[in-house]
Amino acid sequence: MSNKINSVQDRIIDEFSSFNDWFDKYEYVIRKGKELKGLDKELKSDENGIGGCQSDVWISSEQKESKIHFLADSDSLIVKGILSLVLEVVNDQEPKDIVDADFYFIDKIGLNNHLSPSRLNGLNAIMNR
Repeated sequence: MSNKINSVQDRIIDEFSSFNDWFDKYEYVIRKGKELKGLDKELKSDENGIGGCQSDVWISSEQKESKIHFLADSDSLIVKGILSLVLEVVNDQEPKDIVDADFYFIDKIGLNNHLSPSRLNGLNAIMNR
């Protein structure tokens, strides 16, 4: 298990704990979505598409030395913000560390309790990718 993955998750949990209510948390997620660099058109392919999502979602990856770097995009700012949080945790990590990771930050920030069932299915599809 990577301490780096856990430290990034802990930082995200700390950031979310500073907000007073879910309106502020949603604003933060949307801001993260606006900051996430989108994918080039050629990477928005069926191969990179994630099924099971309410919105269009694409994830692309490349291995650099022994680490994996992910790029992602969505047509929804909320989903893009969630992707941004997930990428913060997994980007530039060893593949084994990603596979072995317990992605506890989603539960700890309460995100799973504040998404519609279809968005939650999409989040699960993203995490299983």
